[in-house]
Amino acid sequence: MDGGADYMDTDSLKATELTLGLPGGRPQAVGWPPIRSYRKNTLKATKAAAEAGGLFVKVSMDGAPYLRKIDLAAYEGYEELRKALEDMFKCFEGGKGSEYAITYEDKDGDLMLVGDVPWGMFISSCKKLRIITKRI
Repeated sequence: MDGGADYMDTDSLKATELTLGLPGGRPQAVGWPPIRSYRKNTLKATKAAAEAGGLFVKVSMDGAPYLRKIDLAAYEGYEELRKALEDMFKCFEGGKGSEYAITYEDKDGDLMLVGDVPWGMFISSCKKLRIITKRI
């Protein structure tokens, strides 16, 4: 019976031991988790688009059931922006322009009137545009 103990060699036990992991030893998984590299590439693309001059903001209008998105870098001033908003929402036609005011939300979340600050300051601080009805 003593000979039975010699039969169980530690080397043979290691060869049949079950372990969790990738086969073939312990190869290091490169780029794990895979989502990390995807997020890193997306972040680089977003920064590149911002540096390329794309300044996209959402535009909403009181009473309109949809939002639009525009690129502020495509316009050179307030008049071009107002004309584009007129074409998008058709709200200023027929003398109705005096019933609406164009406002924007700045970095601090404050609602400001469009046109109160110089154009460069406006496009650097604008986060969202909103066309509201004037209350009398």
